[in-house]
Amino acid sequence: MTKKLFVKTYGCQMNVHDGERMAELLAGQGYEQTDKAEEADIVLLNTCHIREKAAEKVYSDIGRLRPLRAARPDLRIAVAGCVAQAEGEEILARAPMVDLVVGPQSYHNLPRLMARMEAGEKVVETEFPPEDKFDHLPTRRLRAPTAFLTVQEGCDKFCAFCVVPYTRGAEVSRPAERILSEARALVAQGVREITLLGQNVNAWHGADGGLAALVRALAATEGLDRIRYTTSHPNDMDEALVAAHGEEPKLMPFLHLPVQSGSDRVLKAMNRRHEAEGYLRLVERLRAARPDLALSSDFIVGFPGETEEDFRATLGLVEAVRFASAFTFAYSPRPGTPAAGRPGVPEEVAHDRLLRLQAVIARQQREAQEAVVGQVVPVLFEKPGRMPGQMAGKSEHLMAVAVDGPESLRGEIRPVRVTAAFQNSLGGEIAA
Repeated sequence: MTKKLFVKTYGCQMNVHDGERMAELLAGQGYEQTDKAEEADIVLLNTCHIREKAAEKVYSDIGRLRPLRAARPDLRIAVAGCVAQAEGEEILARAPMVDLVVGPQSYHNLPRLMARMEAGEKVVETEFPPEDKFDHLPTRRLRAPTAFLTVQEGCDKFCAFCVVPYTRGAEVSRPAERILSEARALVAQGVREITLLGQNVNAWHGADGGLAALVRALAATEGLDRIRYTTSHPNDMDEALVAAHGEEPKLMPFLHLPVQSGSDRVLKAMNRRHEAEGYLRLVERLRAARPDLALSSDFIVGFPGETEEDFRATLGLVEAVRFASAFTFAYSPRPGTPAAGRPGVPEEVAHDRLLRLQAVIARQQREAQEAVVGQVVPVLFEKPGRMPGQMAGKSEHLMAVAVDGPESLRGEIRPVRVTAAFQNSLGGEIAA
C-alpha cells in the first residue's frame, strides 16, 4: 500500500525548493505526495522564520492537526525548515504531538531520521553537517519546463533584522561542475528555464569569475533558453555580473535586488553596509547594460528608530527606481537578532507607512503591466490557466501571462500579443 505525504511550505523560494527536494527524497522511500492532510501518513511542515510570529503560526498549524492525530494515532508529524532550526528541542517540549524536527541543512538525512521515528523515537536533527547535502539527494524527476537550482546557501552579512545567518549558517557555494551537471540533467528532462537560488546568490564563488562566469557557462547548455537568479545583495553585484545582463541574452531582464530602505541612517542601523546613493548608481549601471531591465526589491518600514523623514527617503528611492514589483513588510523583531531589543516604531505608525509604500509600489506595478499592452512578448508556457481552455506562463520580465490555448503549449516559448493588463497578470493571444 502506497504511503502518503502532505507537505506544507511557508516562505521563500528556497523553502519551496527544499520542500520539493524533500518530497523527491521521500518518494524514493515509497511516499506519494497528496494535497490533503487528512489522507497523509506523514504531515511535513516546512517552515520559515523570517517574519514575526512565524513560530507561533507553526504551533497553531500543529494544533489544527490534533483532530487528525486523535482519529489516526499512527499519523506522523514532522517540522522542517528554519523554525525547526531555531527552535529545535523546544518544538517537542511545546508540541509533544511532533515526532520529528529537522533543520534545512539536514533534510538529506530524512530516510535515516524517519526510521528512528518509526521505531518510536522522538527525533531532533539541527546540526550543520560537514557534508554537502546535495550529494545525498536523489536525481530529480521533473515534468515542468521551469526549475529551481540551488547554487549557494547561508549568509555572512548579518543584517540586524535577519535570522538567516543563524538558521541557514555561513555562506557556502556549490562547485560549478556539480551545478552544471545538475542543469544538464534538468534540461534533458525538458526544463527550459532555470532559476539559480541562494540566500546571497550573487556571492557565489564556486569557480573563478563568480556568478557571471557561472551564468555564461550555463548559457552554453543547449536547450536551456532562460536563466534567472535570486536573491541578491547589492554589495555582491560586481561589474562582471552587471555586464552579463547586457551581453548574455539567456539571462532574463528581471532582477530581484533588495534594498530594504532609502534612508542611509536606517541602512546603517540595519547593518546593510551600502548606502541609498550607491544602490541608485548600481541601478543606473544595470540599466545602462540592459535598458529594459525590470527590478523588484524588498522593503522594511518601521525599523527601530525610523523617522518620517527616513520613510520619505524610502518613498523617494522607490519613485527614482520605479520597481516592477516589491515585497514590503512592517518590521517585526526576530529573537536573537541585534535589532530585536531596540525600541520599535509604534505599530500604527509602521502600519500607516506600509500602506503608503504599498500604494506607490502597486501604482508602479500597474503602470509596468499596462505599458506592455499592445506589445508582442515571448512567453514560456508552464501550466493550465485559472479559466477552462487557458494556458499560463511567464514573460521574460517575469510577468504572468494567460492565453486561450491547448495544453500542448506547455514547455513552448511562443510570441504573445498582450491585449489586457490585470492587477497581477496579463491577458493575450498567440501572435502569428
